[in-house]
Amino acid sequence: MRIDKANAPSAMAGFLRRRSSMPMWMDLTWRVLLLFGLISLVLLLHWIGRDGLKDNLDNQISFIDVLYFTTVTVTTVGYGDIVPITPEARLFEALFVTPIRLFVWLIFLGTAYNLFLRNIFYRWRMARIQADLHNHIIVTGFGTSGQEAVHELLARGTDPREIVVIDGSEKALELAEAHGCNVLCGDSTRDKTLKDVAIHRARSMIVSAGRDDTSILITLTARHLAPRLPISIVVRNEDNEVPARQAGATTVINPVSFAGLLLAGSTTGEHIADYMADLAASGGRVKLIERAVLPEEIGQPLSAIRTGLGLRVYRGKRPIGFWEEDSRRLQTGDVIIEIAEGDGHGNALPPV
Repeated sequence: MRIDKANAPSAMAGFLRRRSSMPMWMDLTWRVLLLFGLISLVLLLHWIGRDGLKDNLDNQISFIDVLYFTTVTVTTVGYGDIVPITPEARLFEALFVTPIRLFVWLIFLGTAYNLFLRNIFYRWRMARIQADLHNHIIVTGFGTSGQEAVHELLARGTDPREIVVIDGSEKALELAEAHGCNVLCGDSTRDKTLKDVAIHRARSMIVSAGRDDTSILITLTARHLAPRLPISIVVRNEDNEVPARQAGATTVINPVSFAGLLLAGSTTGEHIADYMADLAASGGRVKLIERAVLPEEIGQPLSAIRTGLGLRVYRGKRPIGFWEEDSRRLQTGDVIIEIAEGDGHGNALPPV
């Protein structure tokens, strides 16, 4: 599904449409010129062959009569006051003027569709898509990081119809659309763009605009529209991690720092980086999971959970390690981070 706002006037913003390489004023101009050209050609040929026409009113064929006959013939089938009387004139009307008449009507209908009817269709289609957007994931920026995030979401079983990709590049959106995602061509720093993708009903948002300042501005915009929305942001500069959190990001990811951690870890053991990649990837033998505590687990220690290997508990904003005293009694509202066995295809196996 496509929501395209690029190269469109404000009245068309947020509609399902494909970006046109020709400005609307130029498209309308060439249509008008083509109409005048066709009518002028028919007028010229009618004037040359005016001896084959008959005026039933005064039997005189003037230039005004030819102009009148041309316009009513091209736009309608005529009124019968001026008619072709010779075989040549009738053949000309049948084989030349009739196709031009049909072509002129197609131009009229095409122009009406572009200017009016498509507006109505786009509003209806857009309303249908927006009504279906509930508990969805918004991805702003479909560069390398955004693409990898979407690929990983799909590999983990996320329905592509639950993903909305926002980007200003048509080429990037074509890639996202090929995966079945909803796409919006627009500026994610604008309130209207995020409202168009029903940000207030989204379950999470991934921000990867390619520039830290743009990503932080998008986060600020999203946060004031959806105060409780989980927002994950990618920043390249370590100095921007704090501003990103202050802007409202729930999770801040620095791929450069993460790569540095993997490289440093590999110096003390050749398998650490491999295991970390296995944890992060959807198709690994192990799977890192974040979930809410189950009712039957309340009051039990973290080490007693049966769904995986418990690593950490989040109680509010406070992280609690598996070695800490507070992890020995799980409470209502706790969030558990655990390692579960994967099946090699991105799915966690059920507990034995």
